[in-house]
Amino acid sequence: MAQQAAYLAGRGVAFEHGEGVERDPARAAACYCESARLGNAEGMYGLGWMYANGRGVARNDAYAGTLFAMAAMLGHTQAARMQRYTGEYVGTVPACLDAPAWEQYDGLIDRLVARMAPARRKIVRLVVNMAPDYGIEPRFALAIAAVESAFNPDAVSPKQAMGVMQLIPETAARFRVGDTFDARQNIAGGLAYLRWLLAYFEGDVRLVAAAYNAGEGAVERYGGVPPFPETRAYVDRVVGYYRGDTHPYDSRVVDASPLMTKLRLTSE
Repeated sequence: MAQQAAYLAGRGVAFEHGEGVERDPARAAACYCESARLGNAEGMYGLGWMYANGRGVARNDAYAGTLFAMAAMLGHTQAARMQRYTGEYVGTVPACLDAPAWEQYDGLIDRLVARMAPARRKIVRLVVNMAPDYGIEPRFALAIAAVESAFNPDAVSPKQAMGVMQLIPETAARFRVGDTFDARQNIAGGLAYLRWLLAYFEGDVRLVAAAYNAGEGAVERYGGVPPFPETRAYVDRVVGYYRGDTHPYDSRVVDASPLMTKLRLTSE
């Protein structure tokens, strides 16, 4: 969780200042806010600065003061200095700091673990622990693994997809997985592929899920989710588990698919 929070804070800096990506203050604020929600002091400070200066969000000194105070309590010295400019601390926070409903109420990981055999519980924990190392939100990684194999490290599909993340031999080779039935290697390969797909499709969860199931070529050929019943059902299940349409991505991993430009032009 700490690694994911630090990653999001870094993406906030990149979007705020246009470092390697197009400058996007609104996206910077969103990254900072999720980072702050996960307990990162830099995320708190970055979002506080944006509220203090009205960059990407409407100026709000009360929000800024709270965020600076939160960061200062975690030892952020610049945040402590900024508190003098934002007025009296009143404790109000922006709505984005509230935990999402699924996190508050559904206890996804605990529910998954409770009804599984001990061997499968280890796989769930492995997915959760490894996902942030690849910039992947654990819930998204769990959604993919659950739909692909139900966390079975020995699963083999009729198309010779193997292991927890159901890697076909070509994908395993592409992401340097030596032993597809070694759970840690398999999960690492699947997460590396997800990181690549997220950058290629600019964080569009439906396109990423469709590409993971049918290949990025099929998504580009059909200009979106392919019309295959299996793929469409797969995408709906992944999105249903993840409960989100977008996911943070690292644009440095790979240039975006030309499809993304076409989709933006179509939506304008």
